[in-house]
Order: sequence, then structure tokens, then C-alpha cells
Amino acid sequence: MSDLPSCPQCQSAYTYEDRDMLVCPECAHEWKAGETAQSEEKVVVDANGNVLQDGDSVTVIKQLKVKGSSSAVKIGTKVKNIRLVDGDHDIDCKIEGFGAMKLKSEFVKKA
Repeated sequence: MSDLPSCPQCQSAYTYEDRDMLVCPECAHEWKAGETAQSEEKVVVDANGNVLQDGDSVTVIKQLKVKGSSSAVKIGTKVKNIRLVDGDHDIDCKIEGFGAMKLKSEFVKKA
């Protein structure tokens, strides 16, 4: 058997070589043969530089207009149990009176 490393993304043992790259057939992840597994996890920070995690509570620091509505999320609104996601808006949450929302981390501070 070959001594190829497992896939750094899905930990599959079925990797194979394709020229100078290693390929995982299960998740289609490709990486250089000499590359070490690096943590590609995105770190999300609030307006003050504090690291945010899933389940944190945050406070809105700027009045935010809501698309499709005449109202806005006011300064000081507390948001509980956030979920971090990839994309332009990195926080998914539910705000009382508005429902499901996506927020940018630059407009919140950790509570």
C-alpha cells in the first residue's frame, strides 16, 4: 500500500497522486504534495478585535437599515446565540421583531 497522507479536509484515506498534486476522490480537494495541513479556519472578530464564536451574544453598535423594511435595527440591540458563516455577512442570527438576519461582524461587539 502507498504511504500517501490522508485528505486534510475530510480525512479520507483514499488519496491519490496526480502529477505534483494530491487529490481526494471523496471531496475533490487538491493540495501540493509537500504542503503541510494548515488550518484554513477563518477567524471572525468584532469591532473591538475580540474573537467571536458560535453561540456568543453580541450587541449592535450602529443603527442598521433593514432591506425591504421601513424600520432599522437600533444601537444597543442585543443578539443572542449567533452562528458564524462564510460570506460577505459573517453572522447569522435571529433578532426579536425582525426574525432571521445576517450581520457583518464589524457592526457588533461581544457582550
